[in-house]
Amino acid sequence: MPAQFLLNLFIAFLWMLLQDEDELRITTFIAGFLVGIGIIFLMHRFFGTHFYLRRLVSILKLTFIFISELTFSSILIIKQILIPRHKITPGIFTYKTELRGDWEITALALLLTLTPGSVVMEVNPEGDMFYIHAMDIEKSKEDVLRSIERFEKAIMEVTR
Repeated sequence: MPAQFLLNLFIAFLWMLLQDEDELRITTFIAGFLVGIGIIFLMHRFFGTHFYLRRLVSILKLTFIFISELTFSSILIIKQILIPRHKITPGIFTYKTELRGDWEITALALLLTLTPGSVVMEVNPEGDMFYIHAMDIEKSKEDVLRSIERFEKAIMEVTR
């Protein structure tokens, strides 16, 4: 993928040089970069790897998923504070993950801890089991499992 990016920069620089302009302009370079993206997208199968902007789209998707989960769980916590119920049941449950590698496991643990209402307490030594504390285990376990699966899929798209 770095080769695709370097080739795109080369195409943009070549585009800038081949334009009949008196001075070098950043707008011409950007236009050449966009043309290079189109050329590389059409020819990326010859590189034997995925298109290099695919990872950027996956990162944006992961960011959007995190922001939506953060918003949803924050609204849930605010409702819990403003309309207190005394029937909440905090608890701990385990989740077996498909993620491998330190970066993937750490990213999932941090994303889950940053969303209100759940905390990753521990990861087993093999790295495939999370111990998660939920604020209301009866109501929020399904929500936490749903968000974990969404995060897992998005992290796998970014790293693999």
